[in-house]
Amino acid sequence: MSVPRSAATARGVAYHCLCRIDQDGAYANLVTASQLQHSRLDDRDRRFVTELVHGTTRMRRACDALVDRFVSSEPDPEIRTLLRLGAYQLHFMGVSAHAAVGETVELAPKRARGFVNAILRRVSTTPMVWPSDAVRLSYPDWIVERLTSELGIDDAIAAMEAMNEAPSATERADGYTQDLGSQWVAAAVPASAGDLVLDVCAAPGGKATAIAAGGATVVAADLQLQRVGLVAENAQRLGATSVLPLAADGLTPPFAPGSFQHVLVDAPCSGLGTLRRRPDARWRMQPKAVEELAVLQQRILDAVASLVAPGGTLVYSVCTLLSAESVEHTVPIGFEVIGDRPEGEWRPLGDGWRVLPHDAGTDGMILLRYRRTS
Repeated sequence: MSVPRSAATARGVAYHCLCRIDQDGAYANLVTASQLQHSRLDDRDRRFVTELVHGTTRMRRACDALVDRFVSSEPDPEIRTLLRLGAYQLHFMGVSAHAAVGETVELAPKRARGFVNAILRRVSTTPMVWPSDAVRLSYPDWIVERLTSELGIDDAIAAMEAMNEAPSATERADGYTQDLGSQWVAAAVPASAGDLVLDVCAAPGGKATAIAAGGATVVAADLQLQRVGLVAENAQRLGATSVLPLAADGLTPPFAPGSFQHVLVDAPCSGLGTLRRRPDARWRMQPKAVEELAVLQQRILDAVASLVAPGGTLVYSVCTLLSAESVEHTVPIGFEVIGDRPEGEWRPLGDGWRVLPHDAGTDGMILLRYRRTS
């Protein structure tokens, strides 16, 4: 792949990142952080790069629709990426046509500059009539159809619009930055000082450290050693000495039955409630993966249920909006549903609770709580 770097400019860095994402499958957050680390851009330009990369990736389908009105044959992949970058600046960022077109054209190979200039000039002057909400909001059809079926058209559109906005940062009292929805999940674990808690899928440790702040001891387990390292780093930085990082498989947990007063399963999921934080996730996730994840989630629930002591609680959460990954799971034998409203802006959902991204400016989450009765 031949990519004009122009690495001294913000648009040049953004273009290189986007080519890596579009053509090499790089993750937007990782490649952006890596490129910015090696750049000499000031803070303002760094923010500009992040907005360009994340926004263009998020709005890829809409940007293609803006461009394709004027394209008669498919351009080379790097030129397609460049056209998206220009279209995003013009339509979604409100950058002046002079700057957006001129600076973007400079990144193109000489052979393609006239073409890029002509297309972007037409994008800048031609009003857009969107063929569908899926194109306008830049989501795959299947996600739009699934969310509409789950939430109804109004909440589905509002949720997707909210997930097209850049996420806000919420800082806890201890200085840890964590989405407010995730803080509500941690607060739903009714741990007291002296309790022993298991966080089954703990990385990067936000919920584990929040629970430990109340005086509980938290075994923070995760399957991958590298991710356990993230938990350890965060716990050390926060001084959370009662967080005990451990590499363990949630499907075969190495603990005796009834070992914990509380168990939290923040399960692997489709992440369809966190698309504002993961700009490329909407293009990576496939419908089949949702069903496969639902099976995995049920297996983890079944595997860890016996670890809860009688009278203790099992709390299950996912950062998705789908019933198939939450309330459609089978309640473990010997448990009853905890029906009290949890802290936060939750809506009732079957035996559990759901927060939508537009309810309180958080990630979308679903929460289920059970108490062991036998």
